Amino acid sequence: MTLFKTVAAAAFALGASISTSQAFELGIIGFQFSSETHARVANAAAEAAKAKGWGVTLLNSEGSLPKHAEQFEALITKKVDAIIIAMGKPVEADAQFKAAKDKGIPVITVQSGASQHALFDIQTNEYTVGADAALYLLGQLGYQGNIVTARFDLNAASRIRGKILDVVLSENQAVKELGKFSMARTQSWRDDVRAGMQALLLQNQGKINGIWASFDGQAYIIDDLLQAQGVKKGQIPLISVDGGKESYERIADPNSTFLATVAIPFEAMGKQAVDAVQTIVVEKKSKDTVTSGPYLFAKAILVDRTNVKDFLK
Repeated sequence: MTLFKTVAAAAFALGASISTSQAFELGIIGFQFSSETHARVANAAAEAAKAKGWGVTLLNSEGSLPKHAEQFEALITKKVDAIIIAMGKPVEADAQFKAAKDKGIPVITVQSGASQHALFDIQTNEYTVGADAALYLLGQLGYQGNIVTARFDLNAASRIRGKILDVVLSENQAVKELGKFSMARTQSWRDDVRAGMQALLLQNQGKINGIWASFDGQAYIIDDLLQAQGVKKGQIPLISVDGGKESYERIADPNSTFLATVAIPFEAMGKQAVDAVQTIVVEKKSKDTVTSGPYLFAKAILVDRTNVKDFLK
């Protein structure tokens, strides 16, 4: 193997792309690729940027805040022309956001929340998303019965969805929340969800009429647990948020208990971020030509058995 091939292989293993000297260099960080949605945004952004002939450095923070900060700092040191961050941490990484701004490196985030040091955040309106998911579940229950929930309060989007659910429940008191599981931010989050929800399901066996999950990754695990218990589709409606190939396949599967998801257009949002970089950074147009505020909102769509075939194409 030649020296160049050896170096290229090593860089590929680290998750960074090898490129020749391009006029424009884009850095992309996804917070945790083991979460499919993070990877979908980051990979779509990388693909869109490469299609423009840009050099791309694509990094995975693997759910580690220290690594996230280090990767952010590495891109600043590399003097990339712009940075896109998928599901970033504007509060925890505030020093890195400020450092990028001080160095004149524009930052656009996706599903991360606003930062005074970034251009804007591309996201769905999580208040609307949360209402759509909560009201769909209650509709399946006829606005009465018992539910359990899987939450993730350490993520802003998931936390907002949960708060909206709480508001909906407060106005519809014939629906009771028997128990909730709150997921920790760990690299082994799947094991965390499996253990926590299994305990919750056993504790409330025979009493549960519906289940709400804050994101689809949790719902997949819950669906597997319910199927193992012999629960059939529609017996205990399971509702979540995110969308994606596996979600749509489960919704269409007559053996799955997964009933519906509010689908967020993650790939489109990654591409939107690249298009915004093109407009603002490359073409030197005003940020206000893309969005006037701290957010650029994308539209989410509720997917259930009535329209899932459209998403499986």
